[in-house]
Amino acid sequence: MDDDDRPRPKGDAAGKLAAEDLGPYSQDELAERIALLEAEIERVKSHRDKAAAHRSAADALFGKAGG
Repeated sequence: MDDDDRPRPKGDAAGKLAAEDLGPYSQDELAERIALLEAEIERVKSHRDKAAAHRSAADALFGKAGG
């Protein structure tokens, strides 16, 4: 089974962040949190794009599986 086919664990980091109460945070802390989350989004997008390019290269070399 490919890693992509496995179910994702419940309670991942993003889910925990989404459930956190933001009330106690100051405006500066919220701005810092937004900047960190935006940087993480860019990191994830970059990883996704690299993985897609790698997959495309493998498909081109070996042919698409199941087709």
